[in-house]
Amino acid sequence: MYKYEMHCHTVQASACSHIDAAELIDFYKAAGYTGVVITDHFFNGNCAVPRALPWKTKVELFMRGYKKAKKRGDEIGVDVFFGWEFTYVDGTDFLTYGLDEKWLLKNKDCDRLKIVDYCNLVQKSGGYVVHAHPFREAGYIEMIRLLPRNVDAVETLNAGRTDFENRMADQYADNYNLPKMCGSDNHTGMRDRLAVLELDFRAENSAEIIKAVIDGNAKISLANAEADGEKIKLTRI
Repeated sequence: MYKYEMHCHTVQASACSHIDAAELIDFYKAAGYTGVVITDHFFNGNCAVPRALPWKTKVELFMRGYKKAKKRGDEIGVDVFFGWEFTYVDGTDFLTYGLDEKWLLKNKDCDRLKIVDYCNLVQKSGGYVVHAHPFREAGYIEMIRLLPRNVDAVETLNAGRTDFENRMADQYADNYNLPKMCGSDNHTGMRDRLAVLELDFRAENSAEIIKAVIDGNAKISLANAEADGEKIKLTRI
């Protein structure tokens, strides 16, 4: 089985991340992952890119985390794919897959779109939208918002959220017959537990992974992570 991380952040583009992009890829190599999707916070979220800059400049700076991760992945044999985390308001977040830098450059100010319009644009362009940690609770989150008719899948296992929040997300996906995905939401590298998405084939891009999720051909789980010499040992929960 081929293991993938679908939700992680680099210090180059996410203001809340504490790990360099290359170090993040080294970590996942040690943990036995085949591939990683870099999903840094977009301009409407906790992004490290100043918002007042011209659009082209912002996109170029935003791509730094992914490009550094990709370079390191090519060196050590980890597939690195590009995505991002779009924030609607108050921590209502949506992971975007299947699009690229050219799409961002073409779609100026897409970060200002209303969330339904954004989902429609991404999907019309051949991309996918996954609701990240839909039942996350925090002091700054005013309310839980759900868009079951507008997303392609739901992150039902998030390694950074509580078991209760994940159970609620799982029930939500069941009730609306939405495909289920997982992600570690990793901002640090080493952590107590990780999410593992497994495929029986090596994906060429992130869109292939999401299509496998939608088709029911992906296995998702959480695992405890423990340092074991130069390797990271994963034990399924």
